[in-house]
Amino acid sequence: MSDGIMKRMGLIFRSKANKALDRAEDPRETLDYSYQKQLELLQKVRRGVADVATSRKRLELQLTQLQQQSAKYEDQGRKALSLGREDLAREALTRKANMQSQITDLETQYQQLQAEEEKLTLASQRLQAKVDAFRTKKETIKATYTAAQAQTRIAESFSGISEEMGDVGLAIQRAEDKTAQMQARAGAIDELLASGALDDASGLGRKDDIEAELERVAGGSDVELELARMKAELTGGPAASGPQAIEQGKAQPQDGSSQDTPRINYNK
Repeated sequence: MSDGIMKRMGLIFRSKANKALDRAEDPRETLDYSYQKQLELLQKVRRGVADVATSRKRLELQLTQLQQQSAKYEDQGRKALSLGREDLAREALTRKANMQSQITDLETQYQQLQAEEEKLTLASQRLQAKVDAFRTKKETIKATYTAAQAQTRIAESFSGISEEMGDVGLAIQRAEDKTAQMQARAGAIDELLASGALDDASGLGRKDDIEAELERVAGGSDVELELARMKAELTGGPAASGPQAIEQGKAQPQDGSSQDTPRINYNK
């Protein structure tokens, strides 16, 4: 397997793993974990301040004891000198001098510990302020994320409802179209049956010859009545009605001329 294929496979694997981790990661849990780590760091700094303060206090006690002992040697030397014991006075002052060297060393260490304690105390205060600010920001981000998550779920729910309602609307539209198609088909079949172009296999809607002839004559009568009415309007006479008009229409010659009807000159 070539290096190019291996690199592509590694890239795909890393991208898939990153996507899976992104889905699994909860920002609220990450923020809580970071806050917990900051609290642990703050606790360590405070413990360091306490340790330095304890050491400083121990040196302070030792320094006090040495200073008291040095003062005691000085008093002994003064008392021995007053009694004429110069040798004892010299011994007391020698011990005081040796102790003064220890006092000087302890004072130096004490000052160093005091400075270190002040630095750690200042660092602890600054870290405490950062932890408090992070806690406030953490809670704000968590509340915002929770609200956004709820809004997203509501939007997704509404989106699902909208899709379902869209499907229902399409189903209703298909039902209406199919109903209209069936109604049109039924109307067309009725018209074909009525005109005789399509035979009624059941025989229920079939007409015999007499009934068909009667309907034809009735239809012709309507035409004759309308023709007689129009002629009456043109001649200015009374319009004939009923069978009389029909007979008059049939009595007229084919060329449309009549002996009793005067000709109308339209050229006037």
